[in-house]
Amino acid sequence: MEGVLVAIEIYRDAWGVPHLRASDARELARAQGLVTARDRAWQLEVERHRLQGTSASFLGAGSLSWDVFARRARLADTARRCFAALERRDPRTADWVRAYVDGVNDGLAAGARRAPEFARTRLAPGRWQPWTPLGVWLGTHILFAGFPAKLWREQATRHLGPEAVGLFATDGPGTAGSNGWLLTGERTATGHALLAGDPHRVIEDPGVYQQIRLSCPEFDVLGLAVPGVPGIPHFGHTGTVAWAITNAMADYQDLYRERLRRTGAGVEALGPDGAWHRAARHTETVHIAGEPPLGIELLETARGPVIAGGPEGLDGTGGTPGQDGAAEALALRYPPRVTEDLGFGALLPLLRARTVADVDRALDAWAEPVNVVQAADTAGGTLHRVAGRVPRRAEANRRHPVPAWEPGHDWHGTHETPYGELTDGIAVMANTHGPATPLGVEFAPPHRAARIRALLTARRAWTADAMAAIHTDTHLASATPLLDRLAALTGLTPAAAALRDRLLAWDRHMDAGSTDAAAYAAVRGAVVRRLAAHPVLAPLAEPPAYPDVLRPWLALVPRIAYALEHLLSTEDLYGIDRTAVVRAALEETAAAAPARSWAATHRLAPWRALPDGPYPDSAEPGLGGDHDCVLCTSAVPGHTDRAVRGPAARYVWDLADRDDSRWVVPFGADGVPGSPHHRDQLPLWLTGELAPVVTDWALLTPEPATDEHTEEDR
Repeated sequence: MEGVLVAIEIYRDAWGVPHLRASDARELARAQGLVTARDRAWQLEVERHRLQGTSASFLGAGSLSWDVFARRARLADTARRCFAALERRDPRTADWVRAYVDGVNDGLAAGARRAPEFARTRLAPGRWQPWTPLGVWLGTHILFAGFPAKLWREQATRHLGPEAVGLFATDGPGTAGSNGWLLTGERTATGHALLAGDPHRVIEDPGVYQQIRLSCPEFDVLGLAVPGVPGIPHFGHTGTVAWAITNAMADYQDLYRERLRRTGAGVEALGPDGAWHRAARHTETVHIAGEPPLGIELLETARGPVIAGGPEGLDGTGGTPGQDGAAEALALRYPPRVTEDLGFGALLPLLRARTVADVDRALDAWAEPVNVVQAADTAGGTLHRVAGRVPRRAEANRRHPVPAWEPGHDWHGTHETPYGELTDGIAVMANTHGPATPLGVEFAPPHRAARIRALLTARRAWTADAMAAIHTDTHLASATPLLDRLAALTGLTPAAAALRDRLLAWDRHMDAGSTDAAAYAAVRGAVVRRLAAHPVLAPLAEPPAYPDVLRPWLALVPRIAYALEHLLSTEDLYGIDRTAVVRAALEETAAAAPARSWAATHRLAPWRALPDGPYPDSAEPGLGGDHDCVLCTSAVPGHTDRAVRGPAARYVWDLADRDDSRWVVPFGADGVPGSPHHRDQLPLWLTGELAPVVTDWALLTPEPATDEHTEEDR
């Protein structure tokens, strides 16, 4: 087939979003890989190296903890196994994934020439393997279920007692969330459904979602893709049916405390049958830019890969061995490692879907992460369900690490799929209790979900354009417990009394330009810091010797910050005088707080693999919103006002006419700094505006063909 032109057409809209057209689904996948590599070569290669545990080789020691975790958790090996199983079970999907990888490999060299980061790090683009997209998917989502929270619960219980688990329950500092809502035709101006929302994730540059359109004779779908993964898994519109997801907050990963001992033949783990069993063992070398390489030992028991500790204990010093000469370690059990299935069998059927029944059937193959899904079609059908696999096991497994040497902690199949219902033509998903309740332990506070429902219920005849008012709502219901405690204070200095009165008159909106919102945040931060320093809680600031990559779930200040309303409203907090804490925080803020807006300190802080790029943190824009607002821009009160998490995209899917749909991402469609479409959507994202969806090919700009569009001896 040397030199044969392949039927691939690439178009761009005014925002640089790629619209791809091909002769069949396989060539379309290749086109998607090609365009993604040309637009986002640096992002793709960072993700490939992260899943392999090789990113420290060019990013330096700051990436070492992740690399060691990725290797110990066996991410790349799991991806290989899952792809091999996909080839056996679903060869057509496996071939489709291969085509995407072919496209990535075709486009990486050109993409790397565009991206200045390659020259800065002296990184040469590598070669993707057929299993690499599965590894990117796994690496992106391995921490979504927040299994490190089990370590926090264990530590809080050890220091404070079992009631501490409920007091500190929250969606946590490291767990991604989202908003999503579905309106049936009875609540819209067109008589057809609307789907809207925004996934909340760490804001990355380039962004974690890629606006794209995929068209071939089988299907024509637009939506938000995950760079490095074929298809449109999370948010898509086929013209006749649309779907969207949020994190279900399900618990589907387990931690096991292992007893390990070293013998002349290797390493053994104590099993629930009371016998010692050989653990799989080998060593690898992690390379670190500018530093000597690090040799690591990888172990895997019958429960799963050992991610912390070993025969020498959690801290590597030998710890305190038991009478059997063993020391403690932690093993992680996660479904794809057990089932060899990442759910990629759902991706092609989703693209081919025409009705909600098609989406429903496709999602029966979904595996990870576990999501709440909403869908609607042009015939009036709706869907509200959980998608993904949650193992059945003992309740203790769900709440904290369990002893591997005791029986009763194995897995027995999976839970059935829970379905939700619409109430008065509305369904809301915001990581709180709902259809996924039986599958989780901790959920988000109800404030975002309640606020979205209240706003939607207040009117009928909604339109796609009107959804921006929901996306950008800044009301902060979780402020009530702190404001109630401020209201009860007496004997204040004049400055503190004036600040207290001002906050009690505040409308409780975390608007970007609000000085009252900034003052509230300053008082809240001071309360968090003072609680964290209290002798009762301060011991929790010293976590056990776990890897750094797990530390966000174990840090005390974020735990107090996100659970503050519980800590202030519970009847007793371990004898802590919260009135004195709040009083001192108010006086401190009144004496020090300048008159400034919330956006002056609540600024965007996107994650970049190379932090010293062309966009310094000081130049990033200020934001409205807060952790419990619908406009969920999350900082860590008491530590920083800078927002690391927020809406990684916004979308409105209109089932009356797909061209009336809207979308936006925080930066732009192109991942290359300085390119015209790298940050051109940022002004829209900041104000809550959405870019129009354009599907008329005549209104799009064709991209000139290049030699990358031909097959060379495939």
